Amino acid sequence: MKSKGAKDLEIGGVLGLGTSKDYKTGNWKTFKPKVDFSKCIQCSRCTMWCPDMCIPEKNGKRLETNFEMCKGCALCSEVCPVKCIKMVKDE
Repeated sequence: MKSKGAKDLEIGGVLGLGTSKDYKTGNWKTFKPKVDFSKCIQCSRCTMWCPDMCIPEKNGKRLETNFEMCKGCALCSEVCPVKCIKMVKDE
């Protein structure tokens, strides 16, 4: 059997677009972010740093986290300059 050359191989690593929207991965988490909106200064750091893009914004205001997508990584709480995001046990 003759081995394939580089030109004969299929393109690898292609999963398609939008795969994170196709799978609800929020059930992976042990902890989830709880936001004290009275302390939030709407700096958007949490939305920019979220690797899953599960913190929506509307008109420049942070909205509630999409817990169907949030994996509880705690990056949002780490980058918050006023520490209004606390990680709490996901019940």
